Amino acid sequence: MSHINAYLNFNGNCREVMTFYRECLGGELMLQTIADAPFASQMPAEAQQHILHATLTNGNLLLMGSDMIGADLQKGNSITLSINCSSDEEISMFFANLSAGGKVRDPLAMMFWGAKFGALTDKFGTNWILNYDKSQHS
Repeated sequence: MSHINAYLNFNGNCREVMTFYRECLGGELMLQTIADAPFASQMPAEAQQHILHATLTNGNLLLMGSDMIGADLQKGNSITLSINCSSDEEISMFFANLSAGGKVRDPLAMMFWGAKFGALTDKFGTNWILNYDKSQHS
């Protein structure tokens, strides 16, 4: 079965953001720096510790990122990351962690479709929606 996974682009702060997401969501974070890449000698000294590729995994959750976008990065609101949580405790924890220092757009609440839902923008400007449908996990 195919999956679409989020790949986030940063301009030098990928390590900071992905470390924050690991603290919020748990899991294992793998960071590969430009210095570890075969083409490292062709890159400027100030870019050596930038992240070529980051992977955060926690069960079925997979979030990837990189600093390789460079100066072309444009923050926008066309992308929102969505997590379908597996328990009430998980959605509450993830929501509290991700919203720390950010802005809650929709507080966690039961919705007309029968699930607990909330929306936020984290302190790095990334939009998130979280959903927990108990009927899918009974």
